[in-house]
Amino acid sequence: MRLTLGFSPCPNDTFIFDALVNNKIDTEGLEFDVLLADVQTLNEWATTGKLDITKLSYGVLPLVLDKYIVLNSGSALGSGVGPLLISPLRPLKKEPYEDKSEVENAVIAIPGKNTTAHLLFSLAFPNAKDKVFLRYDKIEDFVLKGEGLGVIIHENRFTYQQKGLHKIIDLGDYWEKQTGSAIPLGGIVVKRNIDNTLQRKIDRLIRKSIEYAYTKYPDLNDYIRKHSQEMSEQVMRKHIDLYVNNYSLALGEEGKKAVLKLLEVYRTNNTAFVFTNDVFCDC
Repeated sequence: MRLTLGFSPCPNDTFIFDALVNNKIDTEGLEFDVLLADVQTLNEWATTGKLDITKLSYGVLPLVLDKYIVLNSGSALGSGVGPLLISPLRPLKKEPYEDKSEVENAVIAIPGKNTTAHLLFSLAFPNAKDKVFLRYDKIEDFVLKGEGLGVIIHENRFTYQQKGLHKIIDLGDYWEKQTGSAIPLGGIVVKRNIDNTLQRKIDRLIRKSIEYAYTKYPDLNDYIRKHSQEMSEQVMRKHIDLYVNNYSLALGEEGKKAVLKLLEVYRTNNTAFVFTNDVFCDC
């Protein structure tokens, strides 16, 4: 049986899915047509139900729960893994916790409208209105050109200081302090119309793929390198170490609690959002 599968070319995703899509484990009769794309593209595809299985930002989950259900394996959650708000290298007049006006009156570049980064930024700065949505790897240049502030994710967390940029606030840290929950960044979802037995098999195979990857780590294979050509091996490993963890193997109760908290925060800002179906696969 063939299924369509989408994830990003970032090292954490290629680390997770390498064994599954390159037949390094027994796929139990399943084959995958793989599409690699940036997170915003994956989010947009998810809203149309394009793929059978896909990585997405948890920020877009409220918009696709009619089509998809969350798998137990493959997620990116954790502590200290959130997006950062950055500016040219200069201090703000006051800490953003004390006076949010300087941020809320600025132009802000954000890596996609329906991303977790946007939702976390909106939680911290609810009155910011002047937003520009760019692909995540374009945001540092936007800030360097003096066009505004920027919210950065992925490997840019490790490179912004080398370019003379300054962290204003860690939006993940703000989330953790406000909610007491881990930061739910991205997850793997599967079409609701796929049989539950098959959903469970897919979930099991993703976990096996991660477990296989860990048996070879910290070695980096050609699949990871091929899709991360501009990164040093050190940055690739930082990326994997930051975004792949026990929550990736299994969300568990704490992980599910964090995702539900994100949906709750979304509902407070979007009162029309009502959903009664199950959020998580019975995996």
